[in-house]
Amino acid sequence: MKKIDIKESSIETDNTKTADTRDDYKKEEKSYENGDDTQEYKKSSHEMDMLSGSLALKMLIFAMPLAASSILQQLFNSADVAVAGRFAGSDALAAVGSNAAVVALFVNVFVGLSVGVNVLVAHYIGQNRKDSISRCVHTSVMFALVCGIVMLVVGMFVARPILEAIDTPDRVLDQAVLYLRIYFVGMPFIILYNFGAAVLRAIGDTRRPLYCLIVSGVLNVVLNLFFVCVCKMGVAGVGMATVISNIVSTGIVVYILMHEEGPLRLDIKNIRIDKVCLGKILRIGAPSAIQTAVFSLSNVLIQGGINSFGPDAIAGSSTGLNFEYFAYFVISAYAQAAVTFVSQNYGAGQNERCRKALRIAMLEGMVITAIFSAVMMLGSGTLVKFYTKDTEVIKYALIRMKHVMLLEAMTGTYEMTAAALRGLGRSMLPAVITVIGSVVFRIIWIYTVFARYHSYGMLLNVYIVSWIITGTAMITAYILISRKLLRKPQMAAV
Repeated sequence: MKKIDIKESSIETDNTKTADTRDDYKKEEKSYENGDDTQEYKKSSHEMDMLSGSLALKMLIFAMPLAASSILQQLFNSADVAVAGRFAGSDALAAVGSNAAVVALFVNVFVGLSVGVNVLVAHYIGQNRKDSISRCVHTSVMFALVCGIVMLVVGMFVARPILEAIDTPDRVLDQAVLYLRIYFVGMPFIILYNFGAAVLRAIGDTRRPLYCLIVSGVLNVVLNLFFVCVCKMGVAGVGMATVISNIVSTGIVVYILMHEEGPLRLDIKNIRIDKVCLGKILRIGAPSAIQTAVFSLSNVLIQGGINSFGPDAIAGSSTGLNFEYFAYFVISAYAQAAVTFVSQNYGAGQNERCRKALRIAMLEGMVITAIFSAVMMLGSGTLVKFYTKDTEVIKYALIRMKHVMLLEAMTGTYEMTAAALRGLGRSMLPAVITVIGSVVFRIIWIYTVFARYHSYGMLLNVYIVSWIITGTAMITAYILISRKLLRKPQMAAV
């Protein structure tokens, strides 16, 4: 593996670099024809004041709609699994389920890149820089469109080779390839939605993306039932329903941005890539994208291990994974709250508020997740029957829920500390820690422990051990870095 130089890859946010950093930034800004950021920043009516007031209450208000959005989206995605399993059979359920890790591998790359948009816009809001915010919004939209089109084309060619590489059973391979290719048709819309939602999160607006998902999610369920039950289209119908619902949610987000107030307003004729702005987005987002991509790659390898137990294990794991997502989304929501609150307050030089934001995010997020996981585990016997009535599939689903979902709160130890580090401009370090602590370790586990003790439960134990290793390393890194960056109140440069 190529050694990554953390110092060179980190964003220049060290508070000790004052005059030189400001001089460099002034030179950089002169490259813009309209680079005057002295205009008064007009706040959106949907914007949250993250720089003052109760952090505990505001982070709760920020995170809960975001968690609800993700959970709702997963519920609607679960409709794909449920409809496939109940109305198209176990093979269709396995075909859709075998794509879960593959889809996550590609989607999470761009979710990671969207972190760069979130952090940069939040920094500029904290620094009251109107024109920079506008350039960032328009650059992110153009970049999302370009990436989406590239992924659509690439996806058509890589679908079958990837599914064959993870040993998808021949019995369901053709159906799995069909579903994945249809899914890739919607990639431009999925990427654009994530970048647009990242802009809205930067101002604390997590409610309107929730409304988008309510509309598109209901549509997804209706179309699933229509295409599969009425039109008898099987996995093709499931894929088409997903694509159409993604188009609708993206359309709503774009409409919101086009009618936004102040510098967040999206003007179609101004959509273009600003090289300096894109460079900053990539410096923040690329390490996060690499981390999530490699992280997802380890999950693809784990999926390969699951595939070795046959279609029932694939279907059961897919069913259990849905509940696992529900618990994780609370952690993810608070991680996004942490990165946004830390970004704005660090941009405004409010260092103690940055520390407090992380502490509150971890406390609230991990406690709520633990309670949520326990409740779902208590009702697990009933809940899994919404997806399938096959006793073997149910058995595998319950094993996964016991081994992984019940302890999902542990992911907060590294997700939120990593988010805080990104909010401080240090994006490469958490990526390196996650790759080593989770990805490398999981690969070693698969080819050593799991190879020796080949059981479904032993394979799933890799999650818990990797969470402990990664969480310990990430907390240590945050303590060391924050002591340096948050020593004294001073305006941070991006």
